[in-house]
Order: sequence, then structure tokens, then C-alpha cells
Amino acid sequence: MEHELRSSGPVRVQSSLCFSGALVDGPRIQQLLLHCAAALESNDVTLAQQAMWVLNNIASSQGDPNQRLTSSLLRGLVARACRACGSPRGAGSMAAPLLGRRAMSVTELADYVDLTPWHRFGFTASNGAILRAVTGRDAVHVVDLGATRCMQWPTLIDALSKRPGGPPALRITVPSVRPAGPPLVGVSDEELGLRLANFAKSKGVQLEFNVVDKTSTNTPPPSPAAKPLTLTQELASVLSDPPALGLRDGEALVVNCQSWLRHVAPGSRDGFLDAVRALGPCLVTVTDEDADLDSPSLATRIAGCFSFHWILFDALDTSAPRDSPRRLEHEAAVGQKIESVVGADDGERSESGARLADRMRRRGFAAVGFGDGEVEEVRQLLSEHATGWGVKREEDMLVLTWKGHAAVFTTAWAPN
Repeated sequence: MEHELRSSGPVRVQSSLCFSGALVDGPRIQQLLLHCAAALESNDVTLAQQAMWVLNNIASSQGDPNQRLTSSLLRGLVARACRACGSPRGAGSMAAPLLGRRAMSVTELADYVDLTPWHRFGFTASNGAILRAVTGRDAVHVVDLGATRCMQWPTLIDALSKRPGGPPALRITVPSVRPAGPPLVGVSDEELGLRLANFAKSKGVQLEFNVVDKTSTNTPPPSPAAKPLTLTQELASVLSDPPALGLRDGEALVVNCQSWLRHVAPGSRDGFLDAVRALGPCLVTVTDEDADLDSPSLATRIAGCFSFHWILFDALDTSAPRDSPRRLEHEAAVGQKIESVVGADDGERSESGARLADRMRRRGFAAVGFGDGEVEEVRQLLSEHATGWGVKREEDMLVLTWKGHAAVFTTAWAPN
């Protein structure tokens, strides 16, 4: 299959697309991607080969946003085709390889997060909601289900240190299990916790940091012959064991889900939210990418990827030089997400903020919403970045936008 993809020439598809000038635009590229997806779904190998050949002539990891996005989508399509045909190799033959999954230092992670407001938007809005929810409480416990390895918490610690009447005692608990995707950090959770504790001490905040390992829960260990647990199963074992989380009477419990829910299998999300609600939190915050990429249809997922992931590729053109390490890491991260959505049947599957809101209400949560103070904090953050970034309210959500396109949503909830 891989040899055929390299050697096959265009027969039916090439004539419908011009390689030069304005004809190679977003809608035509998207149409070709959908032809390829339809061919793969119908096992039409010849048409899939032709479409990939043309896409390979358009894709460029050094080109404009559409070309760079096409390169990532092509990699996912080839990976899917190779798996379907039993090829032992991946997608590297037709598109530029992804950056190596090099683990960052903490300083590099901070630079990565600061490059765009993609992550910091959620940090800022969620922290504002948390501060309001724990007003007057003497003890606060945050269960952190976040993909960015505690980068959210220095700002919250600083804000708590300035609280009239003094800061509360703060506990942060993280599960050792987490999504396997980027960003990758070459520092243990325990080391991160020690750094956070030292920072909190410098701010006069008492911080206790805990890591919950799945092996410390009451879940029986799997037999040697059993399949490894999925992320969803491992997380469920942690959330269903309150003693392992160390819940204490009198603490204000906050569950923070930052870029995490899309990694929980769609069929398990209601159960995940039920387990969160059973913990009795005073607040649950959910931040994630505002896109529906969980359709069983490959063509629908590709169309969603093309419409959504263009945002970050375009925004990065205004954020850093093309050879910036942080920019390259962001684009590699997007490429890995796309390959997960396109190339795998069990990869990450995001859902829009509107659908998440419906799901939360069905599971017994009420929206808390955001005040003018949180909105102003977000706007202040966005003023530090390119002018294309904006924020809008949608019912009780805050939505980060790029040139008017919804990018990331943040919501805050309390059990009814």
C-alpha cells in the first residue's frame, strides 16, 4: 500500500484541481480531503491513492496555513490507510514527519503556554470562577484534571495570597494517569508539586500537593493476561475512590477539567460526570476546544478538523517566526491531535461547548456563569496577544475566538 501510494499517478482527481495560484484554496482542498475520506470509507483504494497523490503535491509543512494543515491531515489519512492495509509503517513517506516528542523543561512549557492565549484563556476564566466560589472558605481542595501539568495554579495561588483576611489552606490533587498527548514535560508530578509548594510558601499560602496513583486506589489489579486499562477506565478508578483523593470535611472542593474531557471516550462521558458530581464539589470548571469532532463518519471528522484546526495554524503566523521552537511544537501538537481524530478509531474526540452544556445539565449541574470581572481579566490577557483574538459570551460560557471563529470554551458548573 505504501509503495502504491508513492508510485500511483493521478487519474480522476488531478484534473479537478490546479496546483498553482488562487485555485488551490481552502474549499477545493477540503473537497479533495472529503473525496479521500469517502474513498477510504468505501474501500476504493484507487481513488484514495489518487486523492492522496494530489494532496501530497499541495501539502507543505513550510507553506501557508492551509498547506500546513493539509500536511497534518494527509499524515492522518495515510496512517489510516496503512493500518487498514496492514502496513507496518506509518505516514512518514508522504508528509513531513512530526517533531520528535521531546519532553520539555518547566521553563519551556511556560514559554509554550504563553505563546498564544489558547491555554491561558481557560486558566484566567476558570481561576476567576474558582476565586468567587471559594470566597470566605478557610480550606480549598482542587482536583486538577488538566493537560498542561499545573501551569494554571501559580496565578490562582498569587490571587489567593491577596485575599482580604488572608489566604485559605490549599490542597491540589492530581491523578498520575493523564492523556498521552502533548505537551510532554520531563519533570515528575512530585517535582512539579515541590516547585508549586515553594512558590506558594513565598506568597504566604499553605499548599499541600498530592499525586494519586491508580495503584493506590481500591481497584483490584488486572490479571497478567488482561488488556491494559484505557485512560477512561483508569480515571474512573480514581474518581470512584474518594478516600484515595483524600476528601475532607469542611473543604471547598473544586474539580478542574482543562483540555481533558475530549480524551474521555464519548460513551463514557456521562459516567465521568456522574462520578465527578458524586464527589460533592462546590464548583466544576470545564475548558476545551470548541469543535465537534466525534462523528462516526470519517468525512465529517475531516471536515470538522479542516474548519477548526485552521485557527491555530493561522494564528501562529502572527505569534512567532516560522522556525521558532515553541511554534513548531504547537504545530506538531496540532498534527498529533489531527492524526488521533483522523487516523484512529479510538482517538480523542472533542465536542462543542453547546453540546457539553447540554450534557452537564442532563447530569444534574447548573451553570454558574462568569462575571464582568472575569471577562475583563480575559480581555486584559488578550491585549498581550495578536489583535485577532477576542472573547464572547454564549449563554453562560466564555468563548475564545480568532478572527470571529470559536476556538476554546470555558464553563463553570455547580451540582443542582
